[in-house]
Amino acid sequence: MAALERLRPDHAPALLVFERENRAYFAASVPDRGDAYFAGFEERHRALLDEQEAGTVHLHVLVGEGGEVLGRFNLVDVADGSAELGYRVAERAAGRGTATAGVREVCRLAREEYGLSRLTAVTTLDNPGSRAVLGRIGFGAVGNVVLDGRPGTSYELDLAYGVG
Repeated sequence: MAALERLRPDHAPALLVFERENRAYFAASVPDRGDAYFAGFEERHRALLDEQEAGTVHLHVLVGEGGEVLGRFNLVDVADGSAELGYRVAERAAGRGTATAGVREVCRLAREEYGLSRLTAVTTLDNPGSRAVLGRIGFGAVGNVVLDGRPGTSYELDLAYGVG
């Protein structure tokens, strides 16, 4: 059974494998991270952990029974009781409720552990899976956005009303 864990230094090797193995899959629905991301992965990982220590982000990985990373579920731009949710799930774990379960759990943590009251999220219109996950959890569409030149929707969730 997979477990959602707060990002730690020792997650770096499995996280890099996750990002490399799923790069093309992710690029079909979200902007590609670019070669520089992979070249500077270790430094970026340390910088993210520093941000997490400062409380400006809350980063999580979904770890499978074999220690492999199956997904990332992150809360970024934490300020004034709110944060932006971002997530990605490995291709091999997609379509099995993995994203919904991970988003549901990170929303619970946002409310109960991090004291947040509101989350936002964005996704492109050509990413029906992500839009469905946000809808199942209770996020409501609040506006239109453009992400890397692609039309999208912005969403919001008031954590006081619970999570779907």
